[in-house]
Amino acid sequence: MSESDTVTGEASPVRKIIHIDMDAFYASVEQRDNPDLRGKPVAVGGSAERGVVAAASYEARQFGVRSAMPSVTAKRQCPDLIFVRPRFEVYKAISRQIRGIFAEHTPIIEPLSLDEAYLDVTENLQGIPLARDIALKIRGKIKAETDLNASAGISYNKFLAKLASDHRKPNGQFVISPEMGPAFVETLPVGRFHGIGPATAAKMNALGLFTGLDIRNQTLEFMNANFGKSGAYYYWISRGVDDRPVRANRIRKSIGAETTFSTDLAEYGALAAELKPLVDKVWRHCEATGNRGRTVTLKIKFADFEIITRSRSVAAAVAGRNDLERLACGLLEVEMPLPKRVRLLGVSLSALQTGDDAEPQLTLGI
Repeated sequence: MSESDTVTGEASPVRKIIHIDMDAFYASVEQRDNPDLRGKPVAVGGSAERGVVAAASYEARQFGVRSAMPSVTAKRQCPDLIFVRPRFEVYKAISRQIRGIFAEHTPIIEPLSLDEAYLDVTENLQGIPLARDIALKIRGKIKAETDLNASAGISYNKFLAKLASDHRKPNGQFVISPEMGPAFVETLPVGRFHGIGPATAAKMNALGLFTGLDIRNQTLEFMNANFGKSGAYYYWISRGVDDRPVRANRIRKSIGAETTFSTDLAEYGALAAELKPLVDKVWRHCEATGNRGRTVTLKIKFADFEIITRSRSVAAAVAGRNDLERLACGLLEVEMPLPKRVRLLGVSLSALQTGDDAEPQLTLGI
């Protein structure tokens, strides 16, 4: 894409957005650091008996192993699967190193997770005319400095850049130009649209919407009537239009922690004891970032993998660690006795505010 390219005939220059996605990041780090794991199916996560796969190497993916899959299922699909405990501090350090490489080209960086980010390089610090060349340079430096592979998608908006990064994985890049955008989307199954999950895809299919072209043929009124506030988003992305900016210093929506037990639990005392270290972890993150939140959510995963969540919002930001624990335990108490044994508990804090904006909640009667 050149500086003179324009979108739909407008006078303003086309935006140049890059989506960088590290290839099988956690698993690739483990294979890099342990030569015995290279070329073998690797899953980063908990034990085969109790855990969940956090990341899978490409060798493991060939057997259908995917992230968020119960480890016992992954082991059944790939009997030779090797489980490795996650080393999040290592992954975070490498992620910071990679973001330093991004910052050599633009200050407009929107991290989505440790292993992916959007970059707006419309005006880039090195004066490189073509976004594809910036992506090549970034990927080359990531490889040289970390010995890890990254894929990149380049386009004129975030939606298409993310689609493009999936198109040439692993260790590749792809450009969707303004001329290509609408045609690229029209043949895409709705289930592959980022932001459309399985339930929404099933609803679309029931309405006769199977591809981007099917959505494009609908009116905005139809999409709003059937999909609420998301209808307009689906309407416009089916036309290759996505005006969302790349948001530097994006504020995270929630802070959470969870744990899977070695043995399923049922008693309140045992479950409440397991909440304490989770609350500690969430509050340490609040202290480190200066964030506070108004909504506490308790996540319960039962032994049969059914998940329920319960939330409570307060008028102003939760003031301290003990208040957070009281709220979380209060949510648990309401659910007792539980109908089934529990394999996982999680606690999260959302409706976040920075410390300067957060008026403390002084009284928290449950």
